[in-house]
Amino acid sequence: MAAESSSRTSRPTRDAAPRHKDTGLKQERAVRTRGQVLDAAAEAFATKGFPAVTVADVAELAGVTKGAVYFHFANKEALAQAVAEEFYHLLGVIDVEVQEAELSPLDAVAELLVRTALSFRDDTMVQAGARLQIERSLIGADLPMPYLGYTESLVTWFKQAQNEGELPATADPDVTARVLVAAFFGAQHISWVLNDRADIADRVREILDTVVPRPTTSAKSTTSAKSA
Repeated sequence: MAAESSSRTSRPTRDAAPRHKDTGLKQERAVRTRGQVLDAAAEAFATKGFPAVTVADVAELAGVTKGAVYFHFANKEALAQAVAEEFYHLLGVIDVEVQEAELSPLDAVAELLVRTALSFRDDTMVQAGARLQIERSLIGADLPMPYLGYTESLVTWFKQAQNEGELPATADPDVTARVLVAAFFGAQHISWVLNDRADIADRVREILDTVVPRPTTSAKSTTSAKSA
């Protein structure tokens, strides 16, 4: 009995407990809950579209209360904004991964588009972000501007390709990038509507073969001679 009494009295009281540990656990739970809510919002937006989704829908999908959703996001518009921001973050991650692969410039362009296409096919967050951009006029929040960053990445790759003789000197990197972005995002939308994006990788390869100019053998030889 004495041992039991000693054990009880040696345990710190609630007020004496190290608060930083308690706060850390609460923060972990909060981060986890926010992630659940964000994933649920992405699923709801991708499936139903922004106008049809309610905060109650998101809470039910996330397995949390509406109060838990409102704790992290002020309203449905804030949810849409967060999903759109995550969408562009994921596109940026793909771009960095391609850069780190150290491919030739035009191979990097192809890899970037194919990887992005597969993310549109397989990643709910990306699918949600794409749909929200289509519905941006219906959302009372400032969403990131679409296409600009993606276009800038392609311009960089095309300029490098031109400097290395992979892209003909007559090609305009800015124009080529704009046309490719328009073709890519148009193709992913058509693939979504007609085939639930099942054929998107094939459609992207068709675009690359058709849109991206390649230098002729003689042009490559000339470039190599100049470099030498």
